[in-house]
Formats: sequence, C-alpha cells, structure tokens
Amino acid sequence: MVRNITLGSRTFDIVNIIVLGLLLVSCVYPLWYTFCVSISDKAAANAGLVTLYPIGFSLEPYKEIIGDKMFFNSFWISIQRTVLGTSLGLLLTVLMAYPLARPKKDFKARNVFMWILVFCMLFNGGLIPWYLTIQNYQMIDTIWALVLGGGVPVFDVILIMNFFRNLPKELNEAAVVDGAGPWSVLFRVYIPCSIPVLAAVALFLSVYHWNEFFNGLVLSNTSANYPLQTYIQQLVVNIPVGTNLTPEQYKKLSELSNRTLNSAKVFIAMVPMLIVYPFLQKYFVSGIMLGAVKE
Repeated sequence: MVRNITLGSRTFDIVNIIVLGLLLVSCVYPLWYTFCVSISDKAAANAGLVTLYPIGFSLEPYKEIIGDKMFFNSFWISIQRTVLGTSLGLLLTVLMAYPLARPKKDFKARNVFMWILVFCMLFNGGLIPWYLTIQNYQMIDTIWALVLGGGVPVFDVILIMNFFRNLPKELNEAAVVDGAGPWSVLFRVYIPCSIPVLAAVALFLSVYHWNEFFNGLVLSNTSANYPLQTYIQQLVVNIPVGTNLTPEQYKKLSELSNRTLNSAKVFIAMVPMLIVYPFLQKYFVSGIMLGAVKE
C-alpha cells in the first residue's frame, strides 16, 4: 500500500506523537515520582524538594517494610488471596452472568434475579450484618473470609452478562443443532468468544484483591493473617511516637518519615500489578468475536 504523505498527514503524525507522548509522561511520571520519594532523604521528601530525581539516598523505608518476616508472610497471604479470589470470583461471575444472558423463555425467573442484583448493587446490608454472616460461616481469621467476603461483584456480572447478550444468537443455535447442552455452549462457545471481557474482569478482580486492606483489618484477628496491604497500613499507623523509645527507635524515626514510607508502600504494592498487566493487555486488543468463526 502506497501512502500519500501530505502536509496534513505529517502534521497529524506530529500532533499524534506529541499527544501520545504527553499521555505517556502523565502515566509514567507518578510511578517514577513515587519511587524517587521512597528512596530520597527524609528531610528532602518532607520539604517537597523531590521532583524528577531522588535527593539524597536512603533505603530505610524498604528496610522497615522488608526487614521483617511478617512482610513475607503477608506477601504470601496476598498472593493466595489474589489467585484464589480472582479464579473463584471469575468462575462465579461467569456462572451467574450466563443464565441471566439467556432469553426469558429459557430462564423465566431471569428478571427477578436481575432486580435482586441491581438492588444489591445500589444498597447493602451494612458492615455489621456482613461481618456476622462471615462469622456464622466460621470463616473469621481464614483466607476464605478475604476471598469470599466480596467474591461476586455485581458490576462485573452485569458487564459479562451484557457481553454474552451481544454475541450472535446464531452461535448458540448452531451449537444446539450440533447437540451441545448448556454447559457445552458456555465453555465451548461463550467463553472462547469472551476472552477480552473475561481478561478485563480478571484484571479488575486481581487489582481489588491485591489492593484492598479493610477486609483484612476487620476479618483477621491476628496480625499473622494480615494480607500485604493491611500489614503495610498497620506498619505506618503503628510507628511508635512518645517518650518511652529506645535509641534504635529514635534513630529509625530520625531516618524515616511517613511520606517516604508511604511512597515505598505504594511502590511495592504497584509492582505485582505492573508485572501482571502486560500479560492481560494483549487480550484487550483481541477481536471481540475471537473464536466465533464456525467452519
């Protein structure tokens, strides 16, 4: 294909590069700034002198976070929670969205369940009933409380349901003619055609389970069962302040500030998601009808 390079096309290319470059800087700079603050000197960070590069050099925030066995324990709990929560949440979300996407003649109670879901999305029973429910199932202080406490996000159910409804009906009819049952249609037709939306929902779930800290604070009785975000939050809150401090604690406080520690916390929390995201990104640009061609 021969492209006619005109002044207008060149101008568009230049403007496009500038705009995309500014968007790239706006996305990368906050990450870089957070990292620079986390390794900068306490005084420089508190004075707001850190901009494009670190001032001074200090790894005390990372030593404070990583130099504790509790850190690795909470990191492992967060990995378990993210893997289990994403896998189970995606499975339950698909299993709920599939019947809701079927025509009313196939699932007569569809509208009733749909209204229940919408009501649950707009209103909730509150913190105390939610906690009592988890307690009655004897899941307090277990990994399952963190996984099942918010296992089925209603928004994700509606997102996948609408995607299923937009798939061509001919796919379902062809599968039924070939003798496929509901389970075969779901796992051999609907899911292969829905890789992009499933990848997006999987990313939403993984980010939620990795970054959420409040459930760990409420549903875990011992700090040994805290996920990473809850552990780091408690680490910041529990920095000793007062008169009865040891010389080592005074030295630690003189080298550490909440700003540098919070920056280290945020940066550590971002790294796993930054590693996972590129593997899911390729599915966002895939064709919507991936796998829908019937030979």
